[in-house]
Amino acid sequence: MPPKLSTHVLDTASGIPAAGVRVQLFHGDLVLADTTTNSQGRCGEPLLEGREMVPGSYRLCFHIGAYFRLREMASPFLDIVPVDFTIEAGQSYQIPLVCSPWAYSTYRGS
Repeated sequence: MPPKLSTHVLDTASGIPAAGVRVQLFHGDLVLADTTTNSQGRCGEPLLEGREMVPGSYRLCFHIGAYFRLREMASPFLDIVPVDFTIEAGQSYQIPLVCSPWAYSTYRGS
């Protein structure tokens, strides 16, 4: 199975997957992906896969402020959450974001 990069977003304030969150993937100034999470809080396909998985530094930007404003939860403290990470050759990465309007956490899944 070729290596891939995927993500999902969980809304801990409501206890549900976060549908409709804009997710952008950057490599330097280059936008590699610009997508939105589905009803399960996941992107429909991997953000990178196979030969696209070039070693180096990347940034995921999760637009959670817009998501929480649409849900009328509260005036969110957080707007765009950046997650900077490094890809190593031959590795797969699942980078989830667990968030509320006021806090977030992330980790490397598999």
